[in-house]
Amino acid sequence: MGMDDWFTTDVLVVYAAVLVVVAVLIVLRQRLRAAIGAGPARTAAPLPPSADMEQQPDREISIGNAQTIGRRAEQDDYFASAVTKVGTLAVLADGISGVSNGRMASTLAVTMFSREFLKQDDAGDIPEFFHKASIVSNRAIMEQLGGAIGGTTLVAVVISDHRLHWGAVGDSLILLFRDGEFLPVNSKDTFESVLEARYLAGEIGREEVSGNPMKNQLTNYLGYGGFMSMEIGEPIPLEPGDIVILCSDGVYDALTEVEMEEILMQRMPPQETAEEMIACVERKSYKHQDNATVLILEH
Repeated sequence: MGMDDWFTTDVLVVYAAVLVVVAVLIVLRQRLRAAIGAGPARTAAPLPPSADMEQQPDREISIGNAQTIGRRAEQDDYFASAVTKVGTLAVLADGISGVSNGRMASTLAVTMFSREFLKQDDAGDIPEFFHKASIVSNRAIMEQLGGAIGGTTLVAVVISDHRLHWGAVGDSLILLFRDGEFLPVNSKDTFESVLEARYLAGEIGREEVSGNPMKNQLTNYLGYGGFMSMEIGEPIPLEPGDIVILCSDGVYDALTEVEMEEILMQRMPPQETAEEMIACVERKSYKHQDNATVLILEH
């Protein structure tokens, strides 16, 4: 037998061996399928939720913001928002106007609140977060002031598990807009609040409240040596469609409640709502318009 004959024979043997192996694999695969098909139908069992999944934030929260410097030389309002597994944070600070340290105070306060919030991993600790962040912020501002005059108001909210957690100090406001009406959330730390309490107690008349030249003076704020704590309220259950508004006094001093309602009733996206609110402030062109900032959170 020649060389070519040996080569042809070897190739045929290899081909035959390959065909046998393929045939065996086909048979085994068919038997395996039959065995699986004969057994009970199975579905994958759902995996238990992890801790992270259980604490996912309210994904439906939409946020909008806008501000104007008004007629001031500097923007003393500062704000921020953040979303973690604990919830959605929005914080707004309004530095005390007329002093050089207002911007520093508001920026530092919002920064400290944001940092403290990012450390949180349990929604049950939110009230303590407000308290600790306010103490830390006040201390940091006081250190930066070094005896100089300055300070800031601050309002902060956390929406977690369809509940509104909040804290406030100073005269910026948190409002809840529901079914076409405003539901006030925090009180203002001003001398006017003290006068109102005296009026309700029958100690003074209404004209003594409205006519008092010191009624807008702050009685508590961050950067104040006598600061003890901020106002921290009980969580408020939220309903679908609720709108939470954080605003500095430059907004609510310029716009009436009716004007704000008319804008909110248009049900625009939060960013458009915030921009329209500030545009309305600017259209008024008040001679002494303060910095104005608004944050809108839609549940």
